Amino acid sequence: MRRSFTFLLFSLYAAFTFAQNPLFIPDTLSGTMFNLSVQNGTKVFYTGFTTNTYGYNGNFLGPTLLINKGDSITLNVTNNLPVTTTVHWHGFHVPAKYDGGPHQIIAPSTTWSPSFKMLNQASTFWYHPHGEMKTEVQVQRGLAGMIIVRDSAEASYTLPRKYKIDDFPLILQSKAFDILRQFKTGSHVDTALMVNGTLDPYLQVPKQVVRFRILNGSADRTYYLGLSDSSDFHLIATDGGLLSQPYTTKRLRLSIGERAEILIDFGTDTIGQQKYLMSYASELPHGIIGADSVGTSTIVIGDGYYSNPLNGSDFNIMRFDVIAPTASPITSIPTSFAPVIPIPESTATINREIHFSPDTAGPNGMDAFVEGAFFLNKKLFDMDSINEIVYLNDVEVWKLTNGTMVAHPFHIHDVEFNILDINGTPPPPQYQGLKDVMLVKPNDTVRFITRFSDFADDSVPYMYHCHLLHHEDEGMMGSFLVIDTTLSSVSEIELANNIQLFPNPTSGKIQLLSLNNKIKNASICNMMGERLFSLSINSKTSGLDLRALPEGIYFIQIETEQGIASKKIVLLK
Repeated sequence: MRRSFTFLLFSLYAAFTFAQNPLFIPDTLSGTMFNLSVQNGTKVFYTGFTTNTYGYNGNFLGPTLLINKGDSITLNVTNNLPVTTTVHWHGFHVPAKYDGGPHQIIAPSTTWSPSFKMLNQASTFWYHPHGEMKTEVQVQRGLAGMIIVRDSAEASYTLPRKYKIDDFPLILQSKAFDILRQFKTGSHVDTALMVNGTLDPYLQVPKQVVRFRILNGSADRTYYLGLSDSSDFHLIATDGGLLSQPYTTKRLRLSIGERAEILIDFGTDTIGQQKYLMSYASELPHGIIGADSVGTSTIVIGDGYYSNPLNGSDFNIMRFDVIAPTASPITSIPTSFAPVIPIPESTATINREIHFSPDTAGPNGMDAFVEGAFFLNKKLFDMDSINEIVYLNDVEVWKLTNGTMVAHPFHIHDVEFNILDINGTPPPPQYQGLKDVMLVKPNDTVRFITRFSDFADDSVPYMYHCHLLHHEDEGMMGSFLVIDTTLSSVSEIELANNIQLFPNPTSGKIQLLSLNNKIKNASICNMMGERLFSLSINSKTSGLDLRALPEGIYFIQIETEQGIASKKIVLLK
C-alpha cells in the first residue's frame, strides 16, 4: 500500500512537471585532432539549487565526437580536476595502452594523448572514466560523451544522418540527489531521469523518418523502451554497427553501456501530435535492476530499492512533438543491410568460462546481497594481476554463467563479439549484430565468439567487467593480456603474474611480494628505460620507497631465482 501511495504521488508530480525543458543536444567535434578538457562545473537542475558537476569541455557531459573509419586520430585529454581520472573509449578496437582503462591514469594538470587508427565500422560508441573504484562517482557527476563513427558502407544506405535535424543522440541516465540537490552515488533512489543531462525533456521531431542513437549511460538502471502510442519502431544497429536488416518491434531492452540506433517514422503522425518515449519497466523480468523485484522478499536488496517509484513501473522518459518535415526528408525504412556473418564456431581454438558469483551465498548457492561484492571466477579485481592470457589472432568462445540473483551487463574491451546462444537457444534478432555489452540474467548462460586481432601487449592489459558501475568499482572486473607468441616470452609473463606490487598506484611506499621464488634484487627504471637505482633483497617480500622520485610512471625490473620480469607502477603525489 505504501508503494502504491508513493507511486501515486510520483505520478501526480510527473503529470504536472514533465516535458518542460527543451532537450539539450551536445555540440560536435570532428577531424583527426580532438582536445578534451576534464573539468569541474556547476549546473542548475532544480530551481534554487546549484549542483556540483564534472564535464568534458563544459559543465556537464561532453561533446559528440565524429570520427571517420580509417582516420588516424589523436585525442588530447587534459585533466583539470583535482583528482585522477581516465577516459575509456567504450567499444573501440585500439592498442591496450590507449584503451583508457584503470591502468592509463591521467594525473591532475597532465595531458594524455593516445593516437591510433580508427578500425571500427560505423556505429555509436561512447567515452567515460574507468578509474579504479572511481567510475560511478565520476560518471554520475557528468563525465560521459557519445562518439559517432562513420564509414562508406553505412553512407551507402538511405538513412537519416543530419545531426540535430533528423539524427539525434539520446544519453539516458537516472540520478539520485540528496536534499541539497547534490549527486548521490551507491543509491537506489535514482528517481531523476535525464536525457542528455536534461530533466523533463521534450524534442521537436520532423514529420518523417528520424534516427535516434540511444545510449544507456546510467549507473545501474536497465530500460525497456517503447512508444506511448504502442506504435512500432525499427532497430537498425546495436553496439558494433548495423544489423543484417532492420528489426521491427514495440519494445527494446537496453542495459548499462549498451547502445542502439532506432528509426521512428513520424510520417503518419499529424503536426502538433505528441508521443512519449517510455520505459515499460513493469515488463522487465525479475532480477534486472529496474524491475519490480531483485532477489527474494527475504533478501536485502539495498536501501530504497522497493520504495523507488520507478522500479517495476512504466514511466515517461521524454516527449516528442511532431513538426513539419525538413526540406529533403527520409520517408522510408531500408529493407536490409550488409549481412552480419558470425565467426564459425568450428574455428575457435579456445573455450573460456567466466562465472559470476556472490561474496555471500544465499539459498541454493545464490547471492544473499545484491549490494555486496561480486566475483568473476571467484576473484575480485587486482590492479597488479592478470586474470586471463589470450593469444593474438586466436578465435575464442567465452561462456558467461550468472550464479547470482541480479542481472549483470558484461562488457569486454578490445573486441566486439557475436552471441552464439542464450541458454542453448540462438539469440533473438536484437542480439544478432556485433556486441560489446550483454546483459546476463540470473541463472542464464550466454556464449559469444570473438577474434583477438591486430593488437598485442605483454604488459598492458584490457578489461572485462560488469557494467553496473558500483559492481565494477567494488571489484567485479578482470584483466587479460593479448600476447603475440612470436614476440613475447610466455614464461616471463607467468613470472610477472607471480609478483605482486601494492598499492599501485602509490604515493611512494610500496610492498613487493613474490608468490613463488625469492627476489634477488629490484631496479627502478624511468619510461626511457634508464635505471634510477637498484636494491638487493634476497627475500620473497620487501618494501620499496619511491617518495624521492617525481610523480609519473616507472618500471620495476625484478630478478628472482626463476628469471627477470618487469612491472609498471604509477607514482602519484
